[in-house]
Amino acid sequence: MQIIAAKAHGWRFVGCGGSFYNVCGFRMAYKENLNPGVYCNISKFTPSTTPLSFSGPQRVLRKEPFVSGFNTPSESILLQRTMTNGNRTAVLNGLHKTAPGRVAISAVMNTNSQDIQKLSTKSFTIEGFDIGRPLGKGKFGNVYLARDRETKQILALKVLFKSQLEKEGVEHQLRREIEIQSHLRHPNILQLYNYFHDKKRVYLILEYAPRGELYKELQKYGRFNEQRTATHMEELADALLYCHNRKVIHRDIKPENLLLGYKGELKIADFGWSVHAPSLRRKTMCGTLDYLPPEMIEGKTHDEKVDLWCIGVLCYELLVGHPPFESPTQSETYQRIVKVNLKFPPTMSEGAKDLISKLLQYNPAQRLVLEKVLVHPWVKEHSRRVLPPVFCSSSCS
Repeated sequence: MQIIAAKAHGWRFVGCGGSFYNVCGFRMAYKENLNPGVYCNISKFTPSTTPLSFSGPQRVLRKEPFVSGFNTPSESILLQRTMTNGNRTAVLNGLHKTAPGRVAISAVMNTNSQDIQKLSTKSFTIEGFDIGRPLGKGKFGNVYLARDRETKQILALKVLFKSQLEKEGVEHQLRREIEIQSHLRHPNILQLYNYFHDKKRVYLILEYAPRGELYKELQKYGRFNEQRTATHMEELADALLYCHNRKVIHRDIKPENLLLGYKGELKIADFGWSVHAPSLRRKTMCGTLDYLPPEMIEGKTHDEKVDLWCIGVLCYELLVGHPPFESPTQSETYQRIVKVNLKFPPTMSEGAKDLISKLLQYNPAQRLVLEKVLVHPWVKEHSRRVLPPVFCSSSCS
């Protein structure tokens, strides 16, 4: 399943994506691996109206105060955004009725920070939404373009079937996605506003992102130039630095889990594989085969540095068109990863080679840290990242 996210002249229409799946037959051992000290009863979880009715322990992320220290280039903007109450307006075109019984969504709407706040606090039922065209389909349900009838805000509604979630034993993955993603606020992270459920389904209310998956864009063009790749690397490094500062490891960075906003800005989505761990040390096998770091393949304890490996693999794939350790068989891929058998095409620039080589280190402690990725000469030379505009009242100054 997939979704999409966007930003137009300061108005956030957003979306999200992702699906729950097992990689190469490996199942996560999260139920045993979670630190119960980080969690509390799901009924205390602010964004929900009623607890999920799945069997087994139900845990959610504890609330923590918003960290206002400017740990990433985006955080000063984020702080201002939390203080603004200005109106944001956007015009959506091309949202038409796509099937009998579907409701066409208005092309013009107004929204503001109070509307977004309502999405995170009010009670929901499916009758509170106008449903538009499907945005994606997956094993556990579908994603639809939708409009909240009260606030008129355009968003993405991810509809998951409880029976399928329970059958595959991935309820804990869904809880993790809700627990973690709903607490993250960053211009390059897809926002999860809220969730609700009925007898048969769980509904996630997400940002809508109109330009879709990075993966599809990569398929369309084959590979990206240095400017676009460096821009995405800066966006990704900034967003992951924000996550790591909050003890969140994503662990499944790949093109399918990265969405594009209205102006092409990157949005990290699908936090189903991620974990909030104060110790930042885990020992579960997860992630996508081509993106697995050596320590995961070898079953060693790992920490947030797995994300550094993943962005190195991603940088290579964006520039070349395929992952660096791609091989005909799974075992060959594993062998190349643990040996860091890295081969660069002759057309790749020395700056890009330097960045990728410093990220794809066998020893996690030797990988280039995110702060240094942001100021790497190749990134600084080629990146054209533009932070989203801030709509700030006079009280912000």
